[in-house]
Amino acid sequence: MPLFYDKEIKIFKTSCGPYDNNAYLVVCPQTNQSIIIDAPMWPQELLEEAKNTFVKAVLITHNHQDHLAGLKEIVDATGAPVHAHGEDSAAMSIPPNALINDGDTIMVGTITLKVIHTPGHTPGSVCYLVGTHLFSGDTLFPGGPGRSDSPQDFQQIIKNITKKIYVLPDDTFLLPGHGQDSTLGISKEEYSIFVQKSHTSDLSGDVLWLES
Repeated sequence: MPLFYDKEIKIFKTSCGPYDNNAYLVVCPQTNQSIIIDAPMWPQELLEEAKNTFVKAVLITHNHQDHLAGLKEIVDATGAPVHAHGEDSAAMSIPPNALINDGDTIMVGTITLKVIHTPGHTPGSVCYLVGTHLFSGDTLFPGGPGRSDSPQDFQQIIKNITKKIYVLPDDTFLLPGHGQDSTLGISKEEYSIFVQKSHTSDLSGDVLWLES
C-alpha cells in the first residue's frame, strides 16, 4: 500500500537493510513514470513496487554506504540513471550519470522535484522537495538533525536546516532516510526548545532537539 496517494502523486516507502533505511518510490499517477530515492541494501520489496512503473531516475541523498548498498541491484533491474550531488559523487562505487545542484528541478511525468543542497551530514547531502513532501535523507529526522562529525559540520547542518528547510510550511511532510515520518511543524517546535537551552561550543555528533 502506498504511504501517500492522490491524483497528483503516489509515494511508496520501504524499510530496507539492517539499519532501518528508508527507500522511496515516487510515482506520477497520470503517466506511471517514477523515481527511486536512495538505494539501501535489500531493495527487493522496493523493486517489486517499481516493476509496474517506468523508473526514470534513482536519486541519492548522500554517499554513505547504507544508502548505496543496493544501488547496483536497482540500476541492473531498472536501467535508470543515477543522480547525486557532485560533492559526494567521488566516493560512490557507481558514478552518477548526472550531477545535481541546489535549486535544480527534476521532472517525473507531471511531478516536479526540487533539489535542496543541505551539507553538514556529508558535503553533498541533499533533500528533495515534492509539493508538500520533503525527502530529507540524513539531514533531518523527527527529533533532530543528522549526525555531524565536527562542531563545524554541526553548525553547517543547523544553518541549512533553519535557512532552507524550516522556511517551508509547517504542514510539509518530513520523510527521512531512517525511521518514522513527521511534519516540519513538529520539528520546528522541538527545535525552538533546543535553542532556548545552553550548549557547549564543541557540540556535534548525534544531537536530539529535546534531549541535547
